Amino acid sequence: MQLPSTRLLFALAFLGSAALIAIALYLEHVTGLEPCPLCHVQRFAVALFGLLCLLAALHNPKQLGQRVYAGFAAVAALLGIATAGRQIWLQGLPEDQLPSCLPPLEFMLEAFPLQDIISKVLHGTADCAEVTWSLFGFNLAELSLLGFIMMLIFSLLILLRKATV
Repeated sequence: MQLPSTRLLFALAFLGSAALIAIALYLEHVTGLEPCPLCHVQRFAVALFGLLCLLAALHNPKQLGQRVYAGFAAVAALLGIATAGRQIWLQGLPEDQLPSCLPPLEFMLEAFPLQDIISKVLHGTADCAEVTWSLFGFNLAELSLLGFIMMLIFSLLILLRKATV
């Protein structure tokens, strides 16, 4: 049995990432769910993973190049795992231990240095602990974590895959 080409696998991974971004945008703009700061970071990680997969599919490199793309894609997936895990952890905290809410991003860009903004966004807020939507008993952060784990597994499989013709 012949394995599918790595180019096809990267293209399918890109399409999966594009579908995840489309779902996130649907939930925001159609159902009215406001993304928290950690949700924005998770969207960035999905978009980065998808962009790397698209570039790999278009470039169609040999085995070393495939592994380089897969390695960077794994880093994007790990960023997503870390932020989704942080959000799940925040959701488990008692209300009195949650970090305070952040001011709007526009204000922070004018008032704070970029390093402080990144730190505050990655730390999460009380907004990140709200569970407002679920599917099959899993909230968005848990579903996001599952998606990032699948992205990491995909990346590791490409990293460990033998050369295909």
